[in-house]
Amino acid sequence: MEAPGGVLSQLCALEVKARSRKAQPRQRSRVKELRARVVALTAQRDLLRADIQALKDIQKRRTRLEERGDGDEDGTESEDPEKSQLLQLMARQTQLKELLHAHHVIGGYDVVQTRQGKGMCVTLTTAYEGTYLDSFNLEIELKPTLRISRHNVPPFIPLSGLGDLQADIRGFLDTLGTHLNAFAGRKHQLRLVKELHTSIQVMESNVLCSILVLMLTVPTKTMAVLCSMDYTDHARCLPTRVCFHCQDEELPDSPKWKNNTSLLMETPVHKALATMKMMGHIV
Repeated sequence: MEAPGGVLSQLCALEVKARSRKAQPRQRSRVKELRARVVALTAQRDLLRADIQALKDIQKRRTRLEERGDGDEDGTESEDPEKSQLLQLMARQTQLKELLHAHHVIGGYDVVQTRQGKGMCVTLTTAYEGTYLDSFNLEIELKPTLRISRHNVPPFIPLSGLGDLQADIRGFLDTLGTHLNAFAGRKHQLRLVKELHTSIQVMESNVLCSILVLMLTVPTKTMAVLCSMDYTDHARCLPTRVCFHCQDEELPDSPKWKNNTSLLMETPVHKALATMKMMGHIV
């Protein structure tokens, strides 16, 4: 007859085995999720490296042009005239962007007096990833109190809820600039999606660009996937919620598509879609 201690040891061993078997599926799922995350981060890294290399090439060409001078046509380089002119334009454009960026960083606003000093017109210029976009203007009456008389700010941005114009005009303009930049950035991303991703159909969007629904196609199953993106924080260019809907109910909860959700919430939509295409998740 076997000792009681031996029976207890066997029972403990069986319990440990049972627990390890239950843990194995969770571990495998976690490993798949981590591997998919590694693939996504690797694709992002490759895109960033390509962008950095392109910026380095432009900077080298700009430095070379500045050393030669705008009017120097000594012919020491083997570039044709059209390419040389293009490089000069690129260098000049870079200089202007840097000046505009410096003006924006120091909090400068373009202000013009109006109505013989009784008012002023403030211009706010929006930009996204180095691309300058739309400009918006406010005409402000100075007397007897500060009051916005005219403006071309979109009506869905409530000026009354952005701060106290009387007590802190700088804070008001900063908050307004943040909302305008976010709106212009979302609008620019939508434009890039339509231009760069012709295989992806934009099913729905609104004037504020706070709702975006895309029709994606999974290549392995030739299945359509609806991607719904909500931008509830109107002061940001990135969505606060991303949802996938398709016939395969298990697909949105898979590690691969959970990583796609994180990617879309952390990366501009046109870049996130490029990464998803590179990984073979969509067509």
